[in-house]
Amino acid sequence: MTVTVSGTEAPQTPPETAGSGAGEAETVGSATGGAAGEVADLARRARVASRSLATASRGVKDAALRGIARALGERTPAILAANERDLARAQEQGTPGAILDRLTLTPARIAGMASALGTIADLPDPVGEVVRGSTLPNGLVMRQVRVPLGVVAVVYEARPNVTVDAAGLALKSGNAVLLRGSSSAAESNATLVGVIQDALVQAGLPADAVLGVPATSRETTRALLGARGLVDVVIPRGGAGLIRTVVAEARVPVIETGVGNCHVYVDAGADVAKAVAILLDSKTSRPSVCNAAETVLVHVGIADEFWPVALPALAAAGVRVHADPRVLAHVRATGVLAVEATAEDWDTEYLSMDIAAGTVDSLDEAIGHIRAHSTGHTEAIVTESLGAARRFVAEVDAAAVMVNASTRFTDGGELGFGAEIGISTQKLHARGPLGLSELTTTTFVVTGDGHVRG
Repeated sequence: MTVTVSGTEAPQTPPETAGSGAGEAETVGSATGGAAGEVADLARRARVASRSLATASRGVKDAALRGIARALGERTPAILAANERDLARAQEQGTPGAILDRLTLTPARIAGMASALGTIADLPDPVGEVVRGSTLPNGLVMRQVRVPLGVVAVVYEARPNVTVDAAGLALKSGNAVLLRGSSSAAESNATLVGVIQDALVQAGLPADAVLGVPATSRETTRALLGARGLVDVVIPRGGAGLIRTVVAEARVPVIETGVGNCHVYVDAGADVAKAVAILLDSKTSRPSVCNAAETVLVHVGIADEFWPVALPALAAAGVRVHADPRVLAHVRATGVLAVEATAEDWDTEYLSMDIAAGTVDSLDEAIGHIRAHSTGHTEAIVTESLGAARRFVAEVDAAAVMVNASTRFTDGGELGFGAEIGISTQKLHARGPLGLSELTTTTFVVTGDGHVRG
């Protein structure tokens, strides 16, 4: 967990853009007394609710999760209607396609959210888990035990699925959660929070365990980031601008998530069919998400075999290739349309059907390129060499490294966590998908029998 604790006033610099694209951009301005008071009231209510969650049994929490899952299915028409209103406004505002895709809910996506809640319910309860323990020579019994963080705030963009994922993970880990989504998803988020709260009450848990923070003004975000003492941790989930803003402005601890400039490296001697399949899935299965591939690098030793197969396959899938000079030679030979890569392309998180493509002379060059341009999210190697795979895993600095697998597997659900609140690209106690254990801290419980240190 990258914890950024700021104990002073926010820097006197212009606020960052809080969105990664048009139609989603917001900034965090100065909180007014009204916004600060409103957020403080929500945080106090959440803190009271967190005490009930901290002592709730696994059975009660799991029943609530399954109740929310059922309610999502039963109220799908209302959720879709709210989402359609959000989408209509976003389209009128000219929101880019990548953002519209994130904003869109479908019956299948709602069913997937419900399924994730069932998976979370099936997972072990992290609260009370003994991380380590021993009986000391003096007879004291020491245990380090997982406990909830308390009140978790999540600030996110046009991703209504985060509302359900965050609520489910917070509930199972014993935390209350404050959800500040973007104004572009306001109706979807409000409807989802209502569904969740109704199911919580039916399960005997407080509705205030999951609270939505109004997206009516930027001041509510600033107030949330300044609620030190009321909010235990804030997690930003969104584009680079949002993350920078939260880290710069927050006066509460931050678990910093990151954007994804993810690479697929095709090593010499790789299986071409396997490599093309992995590349296509990494790029095209859902290009608007942070674990989609944005760059493909190919060893010169296999380039003559790989590019004549991969370039037409990418073109057929609708991907525009930003090619370096050596790839452009293959582009001309295959007749596929492409553009010449610029220096900026290697650092771009496209979130679209675009990919930068280059040929490298060695594994060392590939690793050097990735270390220079990666955001530390997910990097993949396709290789038949155990030695190359070992070097890649050891020398590439990322939250997740895939060997002969798509970058798209860096996902809480795919890795068996049920869901995730975000993917941390930083290096403290939580790195990669943020699941249940990452939403806990620990308490040392020391039991004696009249022991004194003397």
